Amino acid sequence: MTATVPPPPATSAPAAGGGRPPAGPAIARLWRSVRVPLVLMTALVVVAVLLSLGTEQFPEGYLEPESVSPDGARALVRVLEEDREVDVVRSSADAEDALAEAGEDSVLVVFLDHRLLPGELDSLAALETDTVLVQPTLRSLEAFAPGVDVTGRAEPDETLAPLCTMTEAVAAGDAEVGGELYGAPEESGAVGCYPAGSGEALIRVDDGTSTTTVLGTGEPLTNTELDVEGNAALALNLMAAENVVWLRPDPPQQEGSATLTELVPAGLRWSLVPLVAALGLLALWQGRRMGPLVPESLPVAVQAAETTRGRAALYRSRKARDRAALAMRTGFLDRTVPKLGLAADAGEHAVVSALAARTGDDPAVLSALLHPADPDPFTADDGALVRLADELDARSRRLR
Repeated sequence: MTATVPPPPATSAPAAGGGRPPAGPAIARLWRSVRVPLVLMTALVVVAVLLSLGTEQFPEGYLEPESVSPDGARALVRVLEEDREVDVVRSSADAEDALAEAGEDSVLVVFLDHRLLPGELDSLAALETDTVLVQPTLRSLEAFAPGVDVTGRAEPDETLAPLCTMTEAVAAGDAEVGGELYGAPEESGAVGCYPAGSGEALIRVDDGTSTTTVLGTGEPLTNTELDVEGNAALALNLMAAENVVWLRPDPPQQEGSATLTELVPAGLRWSLVPLVAALGLLALWQGRRMGPLVPESLPVAVQAAETTRGRAALYRSRKARDRAALAMRTGFLDRTVPKLGLAADAGEHAVVSALAARTGDDPAVLSALLHPADPDPFTADDGALVRLADELDARSRRLR
């Protein structure tokens, strides 16, 4: 018997490059591992960019030059910028600097002047620059246009005709300038336009070196009202200059704050010293030293009979026989109804019938006893009230 020897195992030939795997499969494995995160990251970046394009934030506010809201003034500013320089400033100091750099052919347009201090208004009025005041305060009128005063108010969005000789208003024609109305003495030389009621919605004062034009409302300058009637033409005519300085002051910022102690005058602070001393002396004078505890007896137990006699005495003193009779009948029924096997809310007829069956009394007599007619015969005098008590006690004894 001959044994067979298995053949030696086959050996593969060594790979080229010193036994290293080929680069193609390694790159493919790397791509398969990073392609999903890469696609997700790219999608997130694209979505973020698209969202940022549609979330541009514009300033908000009435006659804000960059606001696209209905009460903003972005449309007017863009129209002005087509043929003139528009410099938007947020403080009186910036307005003075802008006017100094702008040159002679400039106009200052002031909005929300209530945010300016009196000193700032006086400083701007002293620049001798043509100025347009939009719905100014009385302090602004005093600084820029002495003699001009508010005389009334027209209906908002009211369309008015110029009816004057002012070139800018006549060229613009009718406009929705309903708002505050102004007037000025004849000797001031003021020219008014758009009359309504007791004044004009537009008035101009010329002092020889500069002009101040006062417009009673800013609605014609807003985005929604600019294209109505002659609003746009009026706004462009009033701001007809090579350089327009648009002053819309920011709200004043709070700088520091005083403590309560700093706000109280020094004399008042020192007056607290004798007051505290007086209160201390009063406490020492009126104070009482706490002594030992004093025991007190417990409340005395009062018998039910004493309570009943006390209530009876009250009824007798007020001659309240009706209440006494009602109390006796109510007490009798509360004690009797459960003994009759009836519910607490049983009717009068059922109670009288059950009680008559148990006691043998006439139902009519029991009904007159428990539910008498008006007037109650048992409340005529004290004797009748006593008879009622006796009758009820007699029925109670029969039910035992």
